[in-house]
Amino acid sequence: MKAEYQVTVYTQDMAYAGTKDDVYITLVGKRGSSQHGKLGRNKFFFHRGDSTFTVTCSADLGELLLIHLEKRGLVIKDSWLPAKVEVRSSNGKLYVFPIYHWLKGNKKHFFREGAGLFISHALCCPHTRKKELKNQKNLYRSEFVLSDYVMKHWREDAFFGYQFLNGVNPMMIRRCKTLPSKFPVPSNMIFGKSWLTLRTEMMKGNIYLSDYNILDGVETNTINGRKQFLAAPLVLFHKNKYNEMMPIAIQLKQKPGRDNPIFFPTDSEYDWLLAKTFVKSADFNLHELNFHLLRTHLLAEVFAVSLQRNLPRVHPVFKLLIRHTRYTLQINFLARNLLISKIGTVTLVRELQKIFFSICGVSSMTYRSLCIPDDIADRGLEDVPDFYYRDDGLKLWNIMFVHDILSFYYKYDWMVQNDAELQNWIQEIFENGFLRRSETGIPQKFTTVAELVKFVTMVMFTCSAQHAAVNTGQYDLYGWMPNGPSTMQEPPPTQKGKADEASFLSTLPDVQTTVNIMATVWLLSMEASDQYLHEFVEDHFIEDFPNHKVTMFQRELKKLSKEIQKRNRDLELPYTYLDPKLVENSVAI
Repeated sequence: MKAEYQVTVYTQDMAYAGTKDDVYITLVGKRGSSQHGKLGRNKFFFHRGDSTFTVTCSADLGELLLIHLEKRGLVIKDSWLPAKVEVRSSNGKLYVFPIYHWLKGNKKHFFREGAGLFISHALCCPHTRKKELKNQKNLYRSEFVLSDYVMKHWREDAFFGYQFLNGVNPMMIRRCKTLPSKFPVPSNMIFGKSWLTLRTEMMKGNIYLSDYNILDGVETNTINGRKQFLAAPLVLFHKNKYNEMMPIAIQLKQKPGRDNPIFFPTDSEYDWLLAKTFVKSADFNLHELNFHLLRTHLLAEVFAVSLQRNLPRVHPVFKLLIRHTRYTLQINFLARNLLISKIGTVTLVRELQKIFFSICGVSSMTYRSLCIPDDIADRGLEDVPDFYYRDDGLKLWNIMFVHDILSFYYKYDWMVQNDAELQNWIQEIFENGFLRRSETGIPQKFTTVAELVKFVTMVMFTCSAQHAAVNTGQYDLYGWMPNGPSTMQEPPPTQKGKADEASFLSTLPDVQTTVNIMATVWLLSMEASDQYLHEFVEDHFIEDFPNHKVTMFQRELKKLSKEIQKRNRDLELPYTYLDPKLVENSVAI
């Protein structure tokens, strides 16, 4: 019996979002798939707004799982920005497929149903559907591996600890040599059946700490008439004999006291789970506002504006960095209007400036913290095993070709000192980007070639690799909301033994907030740029030597990419965020 589906395509309401290309669609359900057919008769223009079509199938497809969209242009292939596709089945059920992504060229794109059904189920369906799903290389692999893994393992202590090294925020954890007095964990505490004590393991260098003191006192908002809460926790980790980073103690507020208990893995299931979830909520907010927004997006804007204002296009530093500023001002403009404005998605924190000033006030955003070799050393993480953010990040930093290029143009330190345009560039960054705070360690001027090389390498790394590390995995890790709640609806517990499943669920954010945040992190995790770290689309250098160094840099990136892919084949959880082939050139999403 034939089945009809009403397909409504929504195109974003913005300039040049529409397309004159032909658009083809395939509906894929649990019972089969439709023919890959063209939407609309003759020549149809997908303009801003919505357009509705009918897709007829030979039989009911069952519950819809995904759609394939293909845009075909014969002569002129223009880009298209669809917002979403809605499909209403013959029985009246509505399926929504969010897109919010530019579609370019003649390619087949795959989009999952917004309810989050898992494609792994579809792969178990009959042979007729396997033919439709065989081209999985176009699917976002992380959506079908890591996000599913997170849903299954988010409660586990080992996975909780793993994310502090290789998750979307590997910036908080550090080796703990002395326990802070505000975190009075007994030094003779024994870990399970191992008879290892906190004191002896700390002496061996196996104890680590994440301290969210910067969130202490941050004022939260009211969402849908309900007061929201944000903890400022301390988390203690133990690296066990299996090299797992295991949480062993959590305190949810900075000041110790009777109303601020220390939670342990031996506590009740929901006491411990609730404590870990408050930590993940704090980590979500500090990650998004500090390590993602401030330290990549806003810093990249500072670098880009000063670059355009002070350096001519023929300047070697301009030639090196201009490709790392692509789309940054545009995406930050959109972020200010759509995410962090009064009507934006990020509604938890009442005044973002308070967090920014807190960050500057405690000097956490130092020059050393922006340079990955210094940052890893300062946090005592040089020898932590299975720390792939560090491994891949240091290799990327070390193969950046800044030294070779700049030493070609600046033979002596005095040449740097006498470059007025260069000095104006760094001076403006210091004054306007870091508010003249000398305690940050940001250079106020360059006196040596080595100083210049390090700073330019930091800019290049921040705008490309660092942004990739803290941005690309957002949907992977936050796509399962309990693994990174954007807010909590109940205050941190003041005593043990009260938490249960009902109280845990009531503490998580409401449905509307969850939907808004999920849509945001899904969008931010998409590939946005058409230029990656190994690609040099524009030829800025005219001399043979720098062009040769560009070619050598591309070869080094290709070699590193192969090494990372080889390593990942043997990992249960592949770390792909710093694979050079996947690192975008600039902060473009």
